[in-house]
Amino acid sequence: MSANQSTAVHDNWWSRLTRSKYFVYVLISPLFLVLLAYVIYPFYQTFLQSVVGEEGGTLENYQRFFGLTSTANLEALWTSVYISVISVITCAIVGVTMAFLMERYEFPGRKLLSVLILVPMALPPLVGVLSFTFLYGESGIIPRAFQVLFDLEKVPFSLKGVMGVIVVHTFTMYTYFYLTAAAAIKGLDPSLEEAATSLGSGRIRIWLKVILPMLTPALIASSLLVFMISMASYTAPLMFGVERTMTMQIYLSRTNGSLDMAATQSTILSIVSISFLIMMRWYQGRRNYQNQSKGISVHRTELRSQFAKYMSMFLSFIGVIILMLPILVLVLISFSVDGEWTVQVIPTAYTLQHYIDLFTDERTWRPIWNSLQMSFVATAGNILFGVAAAYAMVRTRFKGKALLDILIMVPWALPGTVVAVNLIAAFSEPSVFSFNQVLIGTFWILPLAYFVRHLPLIFRSTSAALMQMDESIEEAARSLGANWWYTFRRVVVPMAFSGILAGTLLALVQGIGEFVASILIYSTSTMPLSVAIFQKMYAFQFGTACAYGVLQIILIIIVLFVSQKITDGKAGSAI
Repeated sequence: MSANQSTAVHDNWWSRLTRSKYFVYVLISPLFLVLLAYVIYPFYQTFLQSVVGEEGGTLENYQRFFGLTSTANLEALWTSVYISVISVITCAIVGVTMAFLMERYEFPGRKLLSVLILVPMALPPLVGVLSFTFLYGESGIIPRAFQVLFDLEKVPFSLKGVMGVIVVHTFTMYTYFYLTAAAAIKGLDPSLEEAATSLGSGRIRIWLKVILPMLTPALIASSLLVFMISMASYTAPLMFGVERTMTMQIYLSRTNGSLDMAATQSTILSIVSISFLIMMRWYQGRRNYQNQSKGISVHRTELRSQFAKYMSMFLSFIGVIILMLPILVLVLISFSVDGEWTVQVIPTAYTLQHYIDLFTDERTWRPIWNSLQMSFVATAGNILFGVAAAYAMVRTRFKGKALLDILIMVPWALPGTVVAVNLIAAFSEPSVFSFNQVLIGTFWILPLAYFVRHLPLIFRSTSAALMQMDESIEEAARSLGANWWYTFRRVVVPMAFSGILAGTLLALVQGIGEFVASILIYSTSTMPLSVAIFQKMYAFQFGTACAYGVLQIILIIIVLFVSQKITDGKAGSAI
């Protein structure tokens, strides 16, 4: 058989396969295999560890968890739920109020404020909490400034405990409510409010009967999202010393060697998180509470009174300071000399050495290089499987579609501590999924954790881009003789490129800043950037820790800017 004949036979075989109704199962089989190996199997191993004792199957760990002999675990569960519920309420109040003011009123300083209002999104969780500790902690700049100003014996206030966690959650998570509520308010038809006014309704009644019901879908989706993220919060409880939360209990059980209890706590937290994920997906799938009218969107009301204008300018100024302070304080302290800032309000000695060390000192540079390497490896895997999964979900029909969707999103719902505990349970011993290797302690375990955690980012952004594409373009390419692979390569990927790139950049930057999963599974030779920040902080090398933090923020701002440009401002709607 000649080479041309062999190629023709291969082409025919491939063409027949891609046209077959079973081709979709060839496409999705590797996806299910990857999810089985790195999501289901680790979760199953954790569950197994929680119910298997020395003498076989037992529910002793769950009895200990829910028993009244030691109430630490129940207290942790209650505290996590309590913090999450309060966080939802405070984030809703701040986010919706901001969205209403920004979308309904024109006032001096509005444009600047509308840009800076998204600043908290640029703060990685660890760096955000760090800046709050420097600003409002017991030895923070603001409490000390009040102490010096009023000549007090001790600081008049400071952020600590549960209150500190809630304040940090509110500052970093109100943007979820702001983004969804702002989009919903933009879409409100003013004729509905005008009709209600002409029928004699007052402002309060219009709010309760017209505006609030239209915002309900956005508010419920944001509430579920903030609740899930608050339940998974680890950094804020760690820095403010709240040990009685689920994520902290998992960390403490793990570090104390109580592996079976860590597995039990992880399983219970997983069940809570996955339940909320399923609830959110169900609600998003059924919501059709949309404004169907074709009226024009509402115009912003300009403030006419001089007093209102001056007051709005003053409040905008305060708002800008509050939003920028966390970043400004990090920049300030990043120039401070390590060990020189003790009891003063602000550091007294400054240097550029921390920034020089970032790129010239081998020990300082190593964590940055580790994070870049591991994040690139994880993101390459995310692109491969995220794009394939998105294409399968949006463009094909097959049995088990809903299951695949949930399985891909599950790691996003799971707290980082739980993902780490699952991987420890699964890959501390050789298995077929780790190619008979022990992965714990090696370079590969961190990229694997980042891959699992951030797969949903590329999946969702690519899915959003594919949904906006007209399917008839692919059909036209095929009708002109292009096979499936050629169409996918030359038509689908270029048209979905903006969505793929936006998800890729987000996954990359999230991998570089990932702390929660890293802290449980890193080794000294693979220490990532986030763990280095944490260690520098506890070694009182505040200058170096903040220089690392500023580097992360610059990276995130660049990524957000590029993502917004290439997706025309729709990157935020990917998740």
